[in-house]
Amino acid sequence: MKKNLLLAILTCGSLTAFTQIPEDVLKYSWQPVNGTARINAVGGAMGSLGGDISATFVNPAGIGFFKTTEFVLSPGYSFLKNKSNFRGTFNTDKNSGFGLGPTGIVGGWQGHNKWNNSLSLAVNRTANFSNKVFYQGDNDFSSAAEQFAAEAASSGLSIDDIPGSNSVSFGTRMAVYNYLVDTTTLPGRTTPDVISLAMWGGLKEGGDFLVNQSHSVETTGGITEIALAYATNYEDKFYVGGSVGLPIVRYTKTSKLREEDVTGNTDNNFSFSELSERFTTKGAGINAKIGVIYKPADFIRLGLAVHTPTWYSFTDTYSGSMTVNLENYRTTPGNTSVSSSVLNGGVDPVYKYELVSPWKVMVSGSYVLREIEDVRQQKGFLTADIEYVGYRSNKFQNAEDYDDNGYYAAVNDVMKNYYKNALNFRVGGELKFTTIMGRLGFAYYGSPYKDKELKANKMFISGGLGYRNAGMFIDLTYAHGLHKDVSFPYRLPDKANTFANVKSSGGNVSLTLGFKI
Repeated sequence: MKKNLLLAILTCGSLTAFTQIPEDVLKYSWQPVNGTARINAVGGAMGSLGGDISATFVNPAGIGFFKTTEFVLSPGYSFLKNKSNFRGTFNTDKNSGFGLGPTGIVGGWQGHNKWNNSLSLAVNRTANFSNKVFYQGDNDFSSAAEQFAAEAASSGLSIDDIPGSNSVSFGTRMAVYNYLVDTTTLPGRTTPDVISLAMWGGLKEGGDFLVNQSHSVETTGGITEIALAYATNYEDKFYVGGSVGLPIVRYTKTSKLREEDVTGNTDNNFSFSELSERFTTKGAGINAKIGVIYKPADFIRLGLAVHTPTWYSFTDTYSGSMTVNLENYRTTPGNTSVSSSVLNGGVDPVYKYELVSPWKVMVSGSYVLREIEDVRQQKGFLTADIEYVGYRSNKFQNAEDYDDNGYYAAVNDVMKNYYKNALNFRVGGELKFTTIMGRLGFAYYGSPYKDKELKANKMFISGGLGYRNAGMFIDLTYAHGLHKDVSFPYRLPDKANTFANVKSSGGNVSLTLGFKI
């Protein structure tokens, strides 16, 4: 990644509170398909399958298969275990919670001139942000406080003016207020330099530098999308549909980054620093999905779907506090602390901005065993999706009068250099035994990161059972996920960034109940 772009982000002021770390934006777009239990069992592959309310959120042409009206309810429960590796030290954390799959009403009716119509109204938890990650390890290479020193040095402000300046991030303002970042004259220099006490205290006069760093992150919330879809089909051969979605976002991130001197030296002007932060995001958006399904033969279905970007409008609230112990440096021995609200006139800062998520394009195919009008005679199917996601097209925009979009332009440039566009694959199948069905599926979501060092992907293996009879159905599915991702505790503009590799595993149990009405 280009260092000058990172430096631009670090020095663009207090707006860095909401999106210092580029991978934060992925929570809105790097998400698996969350369908009914039936669709989850076949890996989420339903772009050409149709006949399920999940089509509202994947390929709305698929609701054109409905000829009667159904009410569908899809609760679920997930549990996750995270294993992290940070500088050779391993840690674990766990999380669990309830969720909601596609729930609503869908139905069809006879039209005119060989055209039939269908309509659905559904709600779905399209993203679940609930997670806990913890990692810890020794670091002799970099200090978290160096990011604040870099911003202070490039701000153009005197060190005394930084705590009261709205053009510098609150992390840097709190660090300067507590003297964790200060000015000193380095050997061989005639003018003072901005330095990090955590790093300088250990290295001065040939001393050792070694800190133990720990980072805990807990996130909650999700994206709940309400969608209305319409589809029509011509003689059960050609299906076309579209939907409009209104995603509602609630997100909270609580983190604590602690750095502690472990050299054993009690006179190097640094004992520990601890930064606690809480970000709350609320917002909503709008998107559209269009798709077609074509049956060139009775047993073949081909699908194409396009998802427009979601245009989000967000409001972030930030609160933070920093506590440090610098031993005898400029203060009496003991801890000093300050909060972001103290530096912001007694209130938590609030930011408003917009985000445009990536485009998605999906091609799909299905082979249906004994494709005939009477679905009771069908014996099963095989289905697959290939999805292309343009992660590099993520784009932030200004939503307030005081910013000239210079900051957002810098962030967007970073994302273009940081992300790559990626492919996702989903495949699954079902066998039907009169009223009982068995299903299996697999899904793979490719890495959105351009840097090959950042190992990331998501895989799901799933299976389930279904029962259909006398106008009602019930499906039960278990999907096991294996994820790889990275977490950066901080970012530096002038040296390699340290990060944790995070491997997650866990399951999701989904249940769907449906009734013809």
